[in-house]
Amino acid sequence: MQALGPIVLLAVAGFLVGGVAATWKTARLAAVVLGVLAVLAGAGGIAWLL
Repeated sequence: MQALGPIVLLAVAGFLVGGVAATWKTARLAAVVLGVLAVLAGAGGIAWLL
């Protein structure tokens, strides 16, 4: 059950990257915020795996 956390964080990062791609042309500020959150979620997931 402990290995589920990093997988969830990496999945959330993937959804956030999709949100960046979807909002880039219409709302750049929201896309940048989503991008920052995606990087944090991805880094957290990878750090948790290590």
